[in-house]
Amino acid sequence: MATQIFVNLPVKDLNKSVEFFTKLGYTFNPQFTNEQATCMIVSDTIFVMLLVESFFKTFSDKEIADSSKVVESIICLSTDGRDAVDTIISKAVEAGATTPKDKIDYGFMYSGSFEDIDGHQWEYMWMDPAGPPQQQ
Repeated sequence: MATQIFVNLPVKDLNKSVEFFTKLGYTFNPQFTNEQATCMIVSDTIFVMLLVESFFKTFSDKEIADSSKVVESIICLSTDGRDAVDTIISKAVEAGATTPKDKIDYGFMYSGSFEDIDGHQWEYMWMDPAGPPQQQ
């Protein structure tokens, strides 16, 4: 069995978060959805658990990072091409996200980022399958 990843993120309003990510084209697993949490499907092996803050707090004794002031992580997902990066960033902004940085273009790698409605930082990138240019 392939390793699966479950990223757990605290959210202030689960319904608004579901609405936001639905606008980006994501779907959710109803088997793992209730009034406290939902499982956003990114791929066959990648899932994001959106957890209402009070429920998220039951998993750790630490304070939840105030994502309006600090970066707790950057979630980076690959895409099939440059256009896909531009499309997802545009959809996110239309849905209420902000863009903290300009897009980065290294030629062989292209990325863009946004902060979702809870301040979590997401990055989408495309990399040429040939990789970076070979140094002479």
